[in-house]
Amino acid sequence: MKKMILRGQSTYDGAGVKLKRIFAHDHTELTDPFLLLDHFGSDNPDDYIKGFPWHPHRGIETVTYMLGGTVDHGDNMGNSGTIGTGDIQWMTAGGGVLHQEMPKSAKGMMHGLQLWVNLPAKNKMMKPRYRGILEKDVPVVKIPGGEVRVIAGVYDNVTGPVQELVVDVEYLDVRLKKGISLSHAVKKGFTSFCYLIDGTGEFDESKLEKAQLVLFMEAGSIEVKAIEDIHYIFVTGRKLKEPIAWGGPIVMNTREELETAFRELDEGTFIRKN
Repeated sequence: MKKMILRGQSTYDGAGVKLKRIFAHDHTELTDPFLLLDHFGSDNPDDYIKGFPWHPHRGIETVTYMLGGTVDHGDNMGNSGTIGTGDIQWMTAGGGVLHQEMPKSAKGMMHGLQLWVNLPAKNKMMKPRYRGILEKDVPVVKIPGGEVRVIAGVYDNVTGPVQELVVDVEYLDVRLKKGISLSHAVKKGFTSFCYLIDGTGEFDESKLEKAQLVLFMEAGSIEVKAIEDIHYIFVTGRKLKEPIAWGGPIVMNTREELETAFRELDEGTFIRKN
C-alpha cells in the first residue's frame, strides 16, 4: 500500500504555545480531507499557558482531543466550559466562528491533539455548530490485549458519539499491549493515517516511534503490531478533491473567498446572523 511517514516539526502557535506540527500546508493534496494535525504536550506551563486567545475560523472543522490537562474555551455562539482529559471538542466553523482556547496551569502533562478537517465547497458557509463530548460518553471496545475508543465512525458495530458529520470521518483512539496486532480497513476514495502518541510499533511493515505518523493513500488493510505497548490514533476520511485557498485560520476554495473573509473581519461583518 502506498504510504508516507511524517515526523513533523516543532513550532509555536497561538500566543506562544509550543507544539509539534505533524502536517499542514505542504501536504494538503496527500492528506485531503485533513488539513492540519498538531500535537501539544509539556509539563512546563511556560510552553502552553499563553494559549490561543480569541481568533476566527471559517470553512473548516477543528477537532481538539485532550489526552491530559484541561483547556477553558469560549466562542461567539455562547458555548463555554472546560475540556478535560479524555474530552473532545468538535467544532464546525462553517461560515464563521470566533473562539478562544486557554490551557489551565496544572501539575503534570498538558497533552492533546488538534486536527483540522476541511469542509466541502457547498458547506463552507454552513451554520456553525459545536459539539462537546465528555470522556464518559466515548464508548470503549475491549479487545484482547488492548482497547479502542470510538470517537467518530463505527468500530466493531459500536458507533462513536460524534455523528451527522459533513465529511465521512472515522476517528479511533487505540491502545495495544506489546506483541498484540490489529488491522484497520481503508476504503477506496479515503485518506487514512495512524499517529503514534506513545511507544514503538509496526504499521504496515513500517516501524514508527513516538510522535511519528504514517499516511496511507490507497485502499486496503493496515496491519498494526505493537513492538512495545503503544497508544495511537487511527483516522480516515473521504477525499474532497477540491481546490484549497488557505490563509491562517481560514480555509476556502478560492483566493477571492479568502479575501472576502479577511475584509469582513476588518469590517466587523465576519459573523453571520443565521
